[in-house]
Amino acid sequence: MRIIRGKYGRRRFDVPTNITARPTTDFARENIFNVLENMIDFEEEAPEALDLFAGTGAISLEFLSRGCRSVTAVEKAATQANFIRKVAAQLDDPNLRLVRGDALRYIDAAPRSFDIVFADPPYDLPGFAEIPGKVLASKLLRPGSLFIIEHSGRHDFSSLPHFLEHRAYGSVNFSIFLIPEDSLPQQE
Repeated sequence: MRIIRGKYGRRRFDVPTNITARPTTDFARENIFNVLENMIDFEEEAPEALDLFAGTGAISLEFLSRGCRSVTAVEKAATQANFIRKVAAQLDDPNLRLVRGDALRYIDAAPRSFDIVFADPPYDLPGFAEIPGKVLASKLLRPGSLFIIEHSGRHDFSSLPHFLEHRAYGSVNFSIFLIPEDSLPQQE
């Protein structure tokens, strides 16, 4: 696995062979980050990012490398979490926080809000289609924030509130949502 660009750009890490995650391809990751860099000035804004279903941590590391003030990676599987922890220790960057736990429970609890929320659930996860709605209804998003979900071509989330655009890179699809600046935080 390699970090594509930023302060850790071109760094490579050997992913353990027993990882069960489906990492976002380098091609798709590079392209979605090109889109995000046209929407956010990472260095100037130093956003806070959340990576749900972090897997190998490739997205978290890309956010960290590009200048996010803090990155929270949520991963349930021990092998993947241990790999993220190992890479974080090698980088010695205090701005990466690993939460070992269930991403769906994290969405429900929404302990804080973020400027960017990225979700890459397993494509075969039961209830996959409900995840964007759950995130959009949660307190994870603040006014002006972006939410990106990676998904297969079987899903179309364009009818959900705050949908901005859909991008496809090979078989990898991303739906991007932009929460309006004048949005009020969700109340329960």
